[in-house]
Amino acid sequence: MRIDYRWIPFVAFLSACTVGPNFQRPALQTPAPWPETQSTSEANRSVAVPEPVDPQWWNSFGDPVLTELVTRAMDSNLDIKVAAARLLESRAQLGQTKADELPTLNGNASYTRELQSADGVIGLLGGGGSSATDTNGLGGRQGGVPTSSAAQNALPPFNLYQYGFDASWELDLWGRVRRTTESASATVEAQNEARHDAIVSTAAEVARDYLNLRGTQEKLRITRENLAFAERTVQLTEERAKHGLATDLDVANAQSQAESNAADIPQEEQQEAKLINAIGVLLGEYPQALAAKLSPPSAVPMAPPRVPVGLSSELAHRRPDIREAEAQLHAATASIGAAKADFFPKITLSGSVAIQATQFTNLGSWGARSYSAGPSLSLPIFEGGRLRATLALREAQQQEAAITYRKTVLSAFQEVDDALTGFAAEQRRRDRLEASVQASKRALDIANKRYIRGLSNYLDVLTAQKALLTAEQQWVDSTATVSTNLVALYKALGGGWDTQDGAYAALPAKQE
Repeated sequence: MRIDYRWIPFVAFLSACTVGPNFQRPALQTPAPWPETQSTSEANRSVAVPEPVDPQWWNSFGDPVLTELVTRAMDSNLDIKVAAARLLESRAQLGQTKADELPTLNGNASYTRELQSADGVIGLLGGGGSSATDTNGLGGRQGGVPTSSAAQNALPPFNLYQYGFDASWELDLWGRVRRTTESASATVEAQNEARHDAIVSTAAEVARDYLNLRGTQEKLRITRENLAFAERTVQLTEERAKHGLATDLDVANAQSQAESNAADIPQEEQQEAKLINAIGVLLGEYPQALAAKLSPPSAVPMAPPRVPVGLSSELAHRRPDIREAEAQLHAATASIGAAKADFFPKITLSGSVAIQATQFTNLGSWGARSYSAGPSLSLPIFEGGRLRATLALREAQQQEAAITYRKTVLSAFQEVDDALTGFAAEQRRRDRLEASVQASKRALDIANKRYIRGLSNYLDVLTAQKALLTAEQQWVDSTATVSTNLVALYKALGGGWDTQDGAYAALPAKQE
């Protein structure tokens, strides 16, 4: 077979054609710098600074237990494992898609025992029936099909041995396979970013639950201290009542306050157990598995003096959900090209080489060879509108992905701005509540001394005690909220996933 090499440049040119739009990374307007959270002259407050985000931000709280929990969660959290499994699935699907770019080669071997029908097609060749026919003009003569008079069949039963190879390859003239591979590759990137997002969310959830746990334990400590104080006050009031220095109403009020404080303890203990279980689930542990480790109370970890938040222009390259939305937009764009390529002809090269013989001993002879080779053309003529509907679907999906990307970016900047504002505002509230606690302590001390001296009734003590308990609980809640708001800020900034994969970098878009 003679090959005309003049056609090779033309075929190569056609193979380089790729229909459909090329993906272009969406252009983003440079956002304004992050707002200043507060003056650096404020004492006891954390300041957001435009420095690189700490990839291991949980270490900034200075709590080794928190660091250990987050580190364990990175290895054992089930949501992260599910995201990793989906990443493996997408990589396997990419491998399936890329296989279409290469020829397929199959080996085959068979053995069959055959009997041809005497009244079938073979009868047209001059054999079969009750006697030999002359249908092909050769009945009974040389070239005619012999007749088996015993079985009245054109051919006696025979064996057929065969082995060989067959191959096929679709010429990707319009880039259908390449676009499909590009879409699958972008889907892999999207799944990888989804895994990164799971890492960020898990680290934030572990830290948030841990901080709330320490806050609950601190509130439990304050409630128990107030209960002890209320019980001592009951004893004091009862003694004074025995000597006629207090009334039964004072005793009843003191007992009511003590019982009210005691009633708060079971609820706070329940909240403590729930948070310990929540942390355990995040670490892939059964309920109460971490009770021995986390039950001993500890102070709420405080925010560091300086909180690096990076630059606003870096957010789109660091947030995994933005990167995932961009990869999904890339995949949707590539799918349009694959849909457009279906409108064009498909050319497939196929061929086979086989050895076939009716006698096993003849399989090695040169005369037993057979082969076939040639191209096949498939051209869509009428599909009932299926191809146009598919293209319209892919274009609509791309528009949806573009809108989703835009929404994801806007939501990301909103979350960061809200987190910065909330972090600064809660610090100011915490400072006011701390001053309120100090004033309430002085008021209770004064009211208690005046009551002991008989200068006021017990109602003043009761009022001061309730005010102190409320102020202390609010202060503890605010202290924990400052730290959890910082966690929310780090989550909004997208920090944490690059701990697992190294320093983040903006991945270049694939251009075809």
